[in-house]
Amino acid sequence: MNRGHVNKSMTNRITAVAGRTLMMVIACALGWIAPTSAQEPIRITIESGADAPLPIAVVPLGWRGNSAAPPIDVAGIIAADLARSGRFSPMASAQMPAQPTEFAAVRFQDWQRLGMDNLVIGTISQTQPDRYDISFRLLDSFRASQLTGFRIAASTANLRLTAHRIADIIYEKLVGQKGVAATQVAYVTSDKAANGKRTYRLQVADSDGFNARTLLESPQPIMSPAWAPDGDRIAYVSFEERNSAIYLQNIRTGAREVISAGPGINSSPAFSPDGRRLAMTLSRDGNPEIYVRDLTTGSQQRVTNNPAIDTEASWAPDGQSLVFTSDRGGGPQIYEVNLRSGAQRRLTFNQSNYNARPRYAPDGKRIAMVTSNGQGYQIGVLTLSPQSFEVVTTARLDESPTFAPNSAMLMYTTTGPAGTELAAVSVDGRTRQRLALQRGEVREPAWGPFRE
Repeated sequence: MNRGHVNKSMTNRITAVAGRTLMMVIACALGWIAPTSAQEPIRITIESGADAPLPIAVVPLGWRGNSAAPPIDVAGIIAADLARSGRFSPMASAQMPAQPTEFAAVRFQDWQRLGMDNLVIGTISQTQPDRYDISFRLLDSFRASQLTGFRIAASTANLRLTAHRIADIIYEKLVGQKGVAATQVAYVTSDKAANGKRTYRLQVADSDGFNARTLLESPQPIMSPAWAPDGDRIAYVSFEERNSAIYLQNIRTGAREVISAGPGINSSPAFSPDGRRLAMTLSRDGNPEIYVRDLTTGSQQRVTNNPAIDTEASWAPDGQSLVFTSDRGGGPQIYEVNLRSGAQRRLTFNQSNYNARPRYAPDGKRIAMVTSNGQGYQIGVLTLSPQSFEVVTTARLDESPTFAPNSAMLMYTTTGPAGTELAAVSVDGRTRQRLALQRGEVREPAWGPFRE
């Protein structure tokens, strides 16, 4: 076998056994990915929410400025963020009995009669041509008291981010868990020009699909974006040199470097929890194995050494072990390797004959994966203690699970009316959303870390 290329026998083996990610490597190299639009905003549709979402009223914020209205509808963004979490049912502004902006103007009995547990009031004050102060209060309607409140300075450029941060403050106060409205998502799209050539783009957008920007544009496929814990860097696979290579790019400066571009497969980058190491799949010795690279020293450790295909590593939150996909038992299943002792063990023994693309939850309590019992591919969630397994999606081709940084939601790719699109589901399967481009397809989501 020529180790410098993925030949036909390796292609067949990867396609048959190694899991969806490496199959996508081959698909990208041959141009099988359908064309997508990179310029359209993501449209989010909430399909279902929690069984008993919390009622809340986000009252339109008062405006004190030099124009007729503020640059954006901050209250509307906050309400949409809360609704998108699946934990809240925001009241439509047209149904509100009043729209107070000050505590003294709130008639709590009116909101109590409507069963509105909480309401958010406040104002936006323009302090300079491009500067604003946003003051808000989260109120308990039945106790007629304030739960929390802040005044936050913002510029025109970060008004949306400020609105997301306010939504996260409200979410955490009422749910007891950090919100993810202010986080970002990376994903890959491609666009087919009139001459038939495709342009691939690695993009980063806010969690609600707004403010999308392109980090890399290439005539060759891009895949497998992975965030560093600091949120400033992304590792990904690019075929711009006609063979897979792993790159590391600073999303603020655009500076990037090649991490691995040797002969054969270079795929599936994954940052360690401290951001100092990168796990990846390399076939430098002829067989796909897991390696860990120290990003400071450049030293590299081979973690697996097995005739099987070992790929798609994901770090445990303590950084002491990796989970990965291997066909060493006869079919793709999830295994764990202790990085200190080298001990390896199989984790999946459920009814499925196919479990691949494992992803650890940031809180370490669950592992998400692509699973199949012969009826398509869905997203499964393995709870570690006490151990249980649940399939949380229902389509026939669901792939690429990625956890939200608060471990409450999963984003993944699925099939939709226009082709492949993003979707999100809560870890219990009750809250579901679709996140689609206005036209075309989008793939390979990676949910970013909390933004400081």
